[in-house]
Amino acid sequence: MPYEKIDLRNLKVLPLKERENKMFAAEILPLDFKSDFQSKELDALIAAIVEARLNNKEVIWFMGAHVLRQGAAWMIIDLMRRDLITHIAANGAVAIHDFEMAYQGATLEDVERYIVDGKFGNWDETGKFVNEAAKRSFHCGRGFGEALGMLIAESDFPFKHMSIFAKAYKSLVPATIHKGIGFDITDQHPSADFAAIGKASGDDFLIFAKGIFQLEGGVFVNLGSAVTGPEVYLKALSIARNLAKQEGREIKHFTTAVIDLAPLGDWQSNPSVVDWKKPGAMDDPRYYYRPLKSILVRTVKDGGKSHFIQGKFIDVIPALYAGLLAATKKPGVSGV
Repeated sequence: MPYEKIDLRNLKVLPLKERENKMFAAEILPLDFKSDFQSKELDALIAAIVEARLNNKEVIWFMGAHVLRQGAAWMIIDLMRRDLITHIAANGAVAIHDFEMAYQGATLEDVERYIVDGKFGNWDETGKFVNEAAKRSFHCGRGFGEALGMLIAESDFPFKHMSIFAKAYKSLVPATIHKGIGFDITDQHPSADFAAIGKASGDDFLIFAKGIFQLEGGVFVNLGSAVTGPEVYLKALSIARNLAKQEGREIKHFTTAVIDLAPLGDWQSNPSVVDWKKPGAMDDPRYYYRPLKSILVRTVKDGGKSHFIQGKFIDVIPALYAGLLAATKKPGVSGV
């Protein structure tokens, strides 16, 4: 007999208006927000992005949800408008926060409070609309991120102008959602169609891999995704290099960057920290930190460059945004 499954049809879901939130639209950072953050690695990343766009090369961002929770939405939207980001990739939590902000101008529930009696994550509109985007993706052949962007852009949600997915859809910038089943609160909702969710996210993986296929001379930035971003990037790069080799070309000369809080110590002077052949390497916890191993070392060792910027997103993203604007106003770069 098949294993017994729980029945989501009996789940009690509540309207979002009954939930208390911890983040509101007014907390999204304005474009003129000032940051004192400085870093030579950040300066190098800014230069790499500007050079890539001057040469019409890809600049791909892979984000975790904390980027939005730190208020970066307006800056990301403006960088897409300025053609300084060519692809946005995100985990499922990013899609949830983006939708909720567009829908009601507030997001971020108190997990500790609501998990006590099983209310955590069981909010009707979030599950209904995000899962509807997955179903539209499944039936119309669009990617998950594109379908969500279309749904938000064509809605009457009062804060839809704050949505990075809606902006990407309207700007024809690929935006992809990379999720695992059971990772996100939308998987709890009775409307969850796991065949549709799997197909939608799978299509987005192929769209993402198409962007990585064009990464030679470009930039890949991972922001706050410790597992999903590095793993999706690694598999997509292997696909891309396999196909590129059959065309007689290489995907080796590009820049990667990781922006995160985790301290990495002397990794630049000691890249063997992630070399499994080095005695004791696997006793170092940094060996298991995928952004270091996959993004900063292994995939760029044959001709690429990498940069690690340690800091809070509320400090680093405004500094990166301001640096890019300043750089693109310089003579010879204004046409970016």
